Amino acid sequence: MKVTAELSSNMWKILVVPGDAVVTLQELAILESMKMEIPVESPCNGHVISVHIAEGDAIDEGQLLFIIE
Repeated sequence: MKVTAELSSNMWKILVVPGDAVVTLQELAILESMKMEIPVESPCNGHVISVHIAEGDAIDEGQLLFIIE
């Protein structure tokens, strides 16, 4: 399952790495936009297959962030 950004922002903190087991609604990362912190949550149970961003990156709306299997 692809996890994408809901809005344009900056990647403040990544909380998982490939191989991590995650559960539905677990925080994967925290975005920062206009001095607000916005959590990115897992849509399902599974394992993180890949991370497509790095801390500090500028993120566009709809950009691929993670793949969970």
